[in-house]
Amino acid sequence: MADGCSLHVNCGGDDLTTKENNKRVDYEGDAQVEGGTAKYFRSNSHWGFSSTGDFMDDNDYQNARFIEAVASTNLSELYSSARLSPLSLTYFRYCLENGNYTVSLHFAEIFFTNDNTYTNLGRRIFDIYIQGILVRKNFNIDDEADGAQKQLTRQFNASVTENILEIRFYWAGKGTTRIPVRGVYGPLISAISVDPNGGKKNVTAYVAVGVAAACIIFVLGIILWWKGWLKGRKSKGKDFEGLELQTGSFTLKQIKAATNNFDSANKIGEGGFGPVYKGLLPDGTVIAVKQLSSVSRQGNREFLNEIGMISCLQHPNLVKLHGCCIEGDQLLLVYEYMENNSLARTLFADQLVLDWPTRLKICTGIARGLAFLHDESRLKIVHRDIKATNVLLDGNLNPKISDFGLARLNEDENTHISTRVAGTIGYMAPEYALWGYLTDKADVYSFGVVALEIVSGKNNNSFIPSDKYICLLDWACHLQQGGNFADLVDLKLGGEVNQEEAERMIKVALLCTNASPSLRPTMLEVVSMLEGQTSIPDVVPEASSYTDDLRFKAMRDFHQVKQNPGSSGTQAQNSTTFRTEIGSSNISDDLYQNNLDSKS
Repeated sequence: MADGCSLHVNCGGDDLTTKENNKRVDYEGDAQVEGGTAKYFRSNSHWGFSSTGDFMDDNDYQNARFIEAVASTNLSELYSSARLSPLSLTYFRYCLENGNYTVSLHFAEIFFTNDNTYTNLGRRIFDIYIQGILVRKNFNIDDEADGAQKQLTRQFNASVTENILEIRFYWAGKGTTRIPVRGVYGPLISAISVDPNGGKKNVTAYVAVGVAAACIIFVLGIILWWKGWLKGRKSKGKDFEGLELQTGSFTLKQIKAATNNFDSANKIGEGGFGPVYKGLLPDGTVIAVKQLSSVSRQGNREFLNEIGMISCLQHPNLVKLHGCCIEGDQLLLVYEYMENNSLARTLFADQLVLDWPTRLKICTGIARGLAFLHDESRLKIVHRDIKATNVLLDGNLNPKISDFGLARLNEDENTHISTRVAGTIGYMAPEYALWGYLTDKADVYSFGVVALEIVSGKNNNSFIPSDKYICLLDWACHLQQGGNFADLVDLKLGGEVNQEEAERMIKVALLCTNASPSLRPTMLEVVSMLEGQTSIPDVVPEASSYTDDLRFKAMRDFHQVKQNPGSSGTQAQNSTTFRTEIGSSNISDDLYQNNLDSKS
């Protein structure tokens, strides 16, 4: 554990009390801290660690625990466990009194053996840095201790001048990597002890300062409670604690400087999440800043979800998250800036006429992004809100999927996810909108709707060609029965259309929007079909009126609510509430003609 001038950590082990030099020493363990390719842990005792790297050859894609423990009569309990890192492991102690300290590093090579077996051949070599200074190069626990599974302590002097002590272990690619098994190389540490040179500091002074600080905090706590500032904020703070450390971290001062204090002239959009501002960082990077409403609980959840999802993903067709800012009541997400705004604005607001090759490129790019989320990423993700407003276009009109606030993990062992319905009417698959049955095929359905919008230039929700049809998809299904695909192509394209490619896109879109999830293709298959590498199966639906088609039930309910506003009570103008078998669900209609969502 740590007091004002010491640190004792049982790395990879549990809390432990030992006796050293006839004194009781309490070690704080970190065995319960999950590992990962990039892990940051911060203890309540003014210390923590960060671990980076991934054992790429161990076939373990989760990397949940980078700790090891052995049962050995030769080792004391302090040395029988250790924390391992594939690349770099850094322990730090902050709020430490400035001065000179003795750093004791405790090691025991618990992976290798001293016998004549294969495991005796392992060699672990790494470097040790203290306060950024290399104190041991090519450190080998086995050589230093004259054998494996032997206790070893090495002491170093360190000077603290800014109240922070940093101890870093770094693997430089030396030693063995597959003995006794794959994924056991890299730095290894059993325990760390840090004590001031010359013994304890003035205990009386620490007690006096501690008592005074406690009194001040107590008084301030009473004042804050009386003012009502503590009520309801504690849980919010816990939710966001450490989040900015999982992505790039920005201060509120930096964001205000970049956006000219959130100047209305820099406002480029307004969505369900909150306003979006254009900003400029000192290095010339143009950014888009989403500002969360401080009174939105739904926004809080989406903020947490979006960081958790998108910070782990990198793909050319996914919007890049630069970082976030969590300061005071401000919750901000910082993204790369998209020069051409959203696909919806480009298609439906006549901001820019997209030629056919560009439309095909955009459609294929969206498909590639979804294929990555569903099948190629380590985290299998269902986006849940694919629509034209959530596809952004960069300066070269390359599409990037955005807004992961509603996304959900899709674990391989689960056939589907039963979840509360959330999404946008007109884009939700019927099995999800009506019964909350969620699979990646729900995204496939949404993509099909967007593909129809791209080829036609019409919004699915607002386009009603006659009283016979409820939306663009309904009309497209009727045209499919007669094979009149040409009527769907945007008239603004004139004759500059590759008819074969346009028919292929329409057929893929209609296949994706099949009422049966099992008949919809995967997004990998969609990419192959759009690129002409795979033939498209012919599935012609039976003729039926839209009143019998479950795909259009939510749309019918929505239009009935709009036509009879008195029956909707006090609900918001741009949302509708309907009952399903899993309960009440609030669904944003997000009709583009009512709310031009210019998210970037």
